[in-house]
Amino acid sequence: MSSPIAARTERTASPRRRLIHRLFEASLLFKGLFAGFETLAGLTLLVTPGAAILGLLDRVTAPELAQDPRDLLARTLLDASQKLSIETQHFYALYLLTHGGVKLVMVLLLARGMHWAYPVAMGVLALFIAYQIHLFVLAPSATLVALSLFDVAMIWLVHAEWRGARARIAQPSTQG
Repeated sequence: MSSPIAARTERTASPRRRLIHRLFEASLLFKGLFAGFETLAGLTLLVTPGAAILGLLDRVTAPELAQDPRDLLARTLLDASQKLSIETQHFYALYLLTHGGVKLVMVLLLARGMHWAYPVAMGVLALFIAYQIHLFVLAPSATLVALSLFDVAMIWLVHAEWRGARARIAQPSTQG
């Protein structure tokens, strides 16, 4: 996943710099996989009829509810699916497609080493954090805290990688 510039200087970078670069690459991989999953989920929601979603969740939750009628997860999923309007389904589909798509583009640009993408990615991640904080205020969730902390770490890694990329560009090439 390394850009050509990063690969050229990987051998001469300090152990700390190499570790930060590896963490950056791992975070891109994780963010990219999650963004791909989000995009796929949004697309699936967009093209799947609500009745099919309800039928699937009925089949998945029925055995659990037969065993324990008070099963919290099964009951929550079933209740949520029964309240799913076409408008709500389309909202979540478009939200997941947009959110996942933006992150996927961001990850691809960063993986390609596009220098202008680093500050843009930090801004996008900051906006995601602000939105997650807004959601947290409305409905506290450990998941939102975890996602926000991951995004803060990602901003730090993107910034460190950007600094390293700018330093590599400023260095004259030792190869002729």
